[in-house]
Amino acid sequence: MKKQDQKTEVKHEFLFEKINYKILLIGIGVIALGFILMSGGGSDNPNVFNEEIFNFRRIRLAPTTVLIGFGITIYAILKNPKK
Repeated sequence: MKKQDQKTEVKHEFLFEKINYKILLIGIGVIALGFILMSGGGSDNPNVFNEEIFNFRRIRLAPTTVLIGFGITIYAILKNPKK
């Protein structure tokens, strides 16, 4: 009976703080933006080659945006808000 009468307080804590989750969502948004920038450039006719697939947006800008997004998410994971 004594064990049932005693109430033990269990405090549930999140793994990260609120700022970490905000930065993580920003990083995921930047990654999604990079993949949206990569899309398109295809041809309706498979026998016709479309030069638009090799433009600056798909070759340089979109992969760089995705890598920046991954960097932001890694920063959000490693950031320690208690310091």
